[in-house]
Amino acid sequence: MPTTAIIKRSVMLNGVKTSVSLEEAFWAGLKDIARQRGKTIAGMLSEIGASKNTGNLSSAIRMFVFEHIRRRSGQP
Repeated sequence: MPTTAIIKRSVMLNGVKTSVSLEEAFWAGLKDIARQRGKTIAGMLSEIGASKNTGNLSSAIRMFVFEHIRRRSGQP
């Protein structure tokens, strides 16, 4: 099974520098969603961070992207 590269990026979230580690597919999904909504990546991360139900921002981003795709596909 091929491995998926995890990419770690430093981002500013509410004025605090933090690191986020995500697979390339999730970074790409996040960029697409931000573009569709007319927002920056930083803006999307602030929105996700404010509404996350977990203590882990990377997991919250994955769930956000997953839920976005699920909703677009018409799945409940």
